[in-house]
Amino acid sequence: MELYDKLIASNPAIERKGKTMPYTSVNGHMFSFLDKEGEMGLRLSKQGRNEFIEKYKTKLSVQHGAVMKEYVVVPNDLLQDLKTLSDYLQESYEYVSGLKPKSQK
Repeated sequence: MELYDKLIASNPAIERKGKTMPYTSVNGHMFSFLDKEGEMGLRLSKQGRNEFIEKYKTKLSVQHGAVMKEYVVVPNDLLQDLKTLSDYLQESYEYVSGLKPKSQK
């Protein structure tokens, strides 16, 4: 969680949310999270996902038995590289910022 918090703090435009499951969101869309096992999920565009999975030999995130088709699992060694990961976090933020905002209830 400490590394995740440092990552989020590196970008002043992004706010960490959640107490038990830390996550980030914009316009009602979540774009990163840290699950209870300490595994980080990051939401990327289709092209971004494919490139990320190939480059880092990772997979799509699975939460509660369901595949989260837009989220990649961030490998632990990449979680240690905050400079590189902050670029991916920015890419994720920009991707989700371009989605239609969810309506507020």
